[in-house]
Amino acid sequence: MRQKGRLIIDGNQVYEIDEECMKKKDCEERERLERERAAEGARRKQGGKRRR
Repeated sequence: MRQKGRLIIDGNQVYEIDEECMKKKDCEERERLERERAAEGARRKQGGKRRR
């Protein structure tokens, strides 16, 4: 089985980037942002009630 990835060469250092892992992280980050935006929208619909 061949892994999908990229090599990043920075001077004498070489990094291997796992593209499948990066896609998963990107998807999780997008979902988290969508949840935060939905929660913010719900708070705004409630009139932005503040506690004192």
